[in-house]
Amino acid sequence: MSESGTAAEWHDALAVDALEEEFIETIEVDGRLVAVCLSGGEIFATSGYCSHEHEPLTDGMVIDGVIECPLHQGRFCARTGRAVGAPATVAIEVFETRVEDGRVLVRLGQKGGAEAS
Repeated sequence: MSESGTAAEWHDALAVDALEEEFIETIEVDGRLVAVCLSGGEIFATSGYCSHEHEPLTDGMVIDGVIECPLHQGRFCARTGRAVGAPATVAIEVFETRVEDGRVLVRLGQKGGAEAS
């Protein structure tokens, strides 16, 4: 596979076919829980935990690019990680994604998020 960064920066996450529009797939990437979702035809990857009470986003949902935590319904922009719905007030990390050979690759180097909104 040809990569723009070093091999350690990009991680094979899952098959594109495993993603369903507006559903979250959580996977472990290099020891970290990562939430991957397909919304509006775009693939997003964020921290797999809500910043409010560190709840896994596994059973959360995605509506129009907004991830909703299953515990208290805190919401985050999948593109930026910004908290957009109480009780969440702190952004979550977002990670760069790309597709190669039918696989979603995730770069864990922080792309954005994880700052107070």
